Amino acid sequence: MFMQPIYLRVMLGLSVLLALAACSSKNVVESDLHLKGVPDWVNEGTQILKTGDGRLFHGVGSAPALGDMSLQTSTADNRARAELARVLSSYMNVASNDYLASSGKGDDQGVEQAVSQQIENLTRVNLSGAKIIGRWRDVKSNVIYSLAELDLQQVKATVRGVEEMNTGFHGYVDSHGETIFDKLAEERKK
Repeated sequence: MFMQPIYLRVMLGLSVLLALAACSSKNVVESDLHLKGVPDWVNEGTQILKTGDGRLFHGVGSAPALGDMSLQTSTADNRARAELARVLSSYMNVASNDYLASSGKGDDQGVEQAVSQQIENLTRVNLSGAKIIGRWRDVKSNVIYSLAELDLQQVKATVRGVEEMNTGFHGYVDSHGETIFDKLAEERKK
């Protein structure tokens, strides 16, 4: 009986935190890990960035010490690519939803499923072009961080090159890709 009030307080506290998180209008990855002496990209985390270099998808992954530096590095790289896949998939889903809404085919389940399957395949194809552009090892914890990058232009080129892709979606991504990207980048800043 004595443990029950503590348990209830903990559950109430967790419920309040979850409710606050659910009510938040921000759909942003926590971007400041408060690590000192690290590259900015480690603290910023996974991002959608519009820079002078273009519109870029960045994925950050990490791996703890595994006893084998090569394995640890490839694990961090793979986790960075997985983060990139998550962000790219999110981008492609917004693009497909916008396309289906604008083309009036949103009610057509067959078209929606076909586009959805094509997006999943495209995400995999695009990730093969992702580059690891940075790595950093924390000498105190021996955690390795990796930064993967993919350019929107490469994503659009891949969409154009897929022959079995819905032709309407091809054109939509080609003509509206930057606008969708900018909208997502702005939403993630809020």
